[in-house]
Amino acid sequence: MAERKQKPNEAQPIEIEQIVARAVSQALQDQLPQLQEQIAQRVLEALPAPVSEVPGIAREGSSTLVQAVSSIHAGSTQKEVLRALLDSGSEHCSRIALFVVKAGAASGWQARGFGDEEAVKDFPLDLNAGPVAHTYHNRVATPGNIAEMGGQFVGQFGSPANEQVLVLPLALKDKVAALVYADGGDTGKLSSDTLELLVLATSAWLEVISLRKHAAPKDDGEAAGMAERAAPPVQTVSSYSDPFAAHAPKHIPASRPAEPEPAGEVVEVASAHAAAAPAVATDPLAGLSPEDADVHRKALRFARLLVDEIKLYNQAKVAEGRRNKDLYDRLKEDIDKSRGTFQKRYGSTVAASGDYFQNELVRSLAEDDLSIMGTNFRR
Repeated sequence: MAERKQKPNEAQPIEIEQIVARAVSQALQDQLPQLQEQIAQRVLEALPAPVSEVPGIAREGSSTLVQAVSSIHAGSTQKEVLRALLDSGSEHCSRIALFVVKAGAASGWQARGFGDEEAVKDFPLDLNAGPVAHTYHNRVATPGNIAEMGGQFVGQFGSPANEQVLVLPLALKDKVAALVYADGGDTGKLSSDTLELLVLATSAWLEVISLRKHAAPKDDGEAAGMAERAAPPVQTVSSYSDPFAAHAPKHIPASRPAEPEPAGEVVEVASAHAAAAPAVATDPLAGLSPEDADVHRKALRFARLLVDEIKLYNQAKVAEGRRNKDLYDRLKEDIDKSRGTFQKRYGSTVAASGDYFQNELVRSLAEDDLSIMGTNFRR
């Protein structure tokens, strides 16, 4: 039988994959400048008041903030971005350090203002320490007293003159990938709002870099191996690379074997397989089909996004509502609107049984204290 000839407009699966990869990469490259500008603008707009009216930011000046955010966004690798965060952050506090969260432990990476950039390297940060624990579990910036950091921390690094410290979460998607510590040292310089803005800008830009990396075109030399990858890839919870995937803390719980210390810099991105977290036996979604589990995870992420947005634009009301235990009454319009948005998207799906939006309101807004929502809040 004569072999069917391929029509001119037909393309093999491998060719189609190459075409799509190049098209996606080019489109992302074309949009990166605008995307960078939009992120910087959205971060600035996220503040609850104009820059000139926010305590701690007014004396810095908007131009200084823009320059700081621009320096972070100038980085093209995770290592460059994180170093820019520490450099720009050191302009707004006396001491700043970044601790990588990995395998249930936090260990130091680099610092500024401690006399040596690597003064904190591999130092085990206590995740149960007051402000550290609150930041890690609630993904919010937390002020505190140096004494709450633990005797080992104070003994190693000493105390700032006013004893006030700040711990901030560097969150990527649904987890805290690193913790940023800052204090006023001997000068008392500590601009909390500015530091929170810079960490937020860093988180956003790290995700953009990860998207850019995933959309990078394949080399022509890889075409031969593309057929082996034609099968649908295994889906993970997040498509973002973990910038700390290669960082193996030396101080981890004894029940978890230490990973081998990698060669090179600690913040280089590992492969997608190395970045993917192993399945946990106690995963509440373990018994569901992959499709249903994915809907549940997306619903949870969407609920967190909606609640984070409420917190971001109503910081003063949130603080007052927590103090007076009438949080729902103060935020009723925003909460009901966001609840409707969530129900419209996930109310008729398998994720409806998870009650994710309501649970996130209590977890994040009320800090796991239902009484803070007030008597008019319907559970």
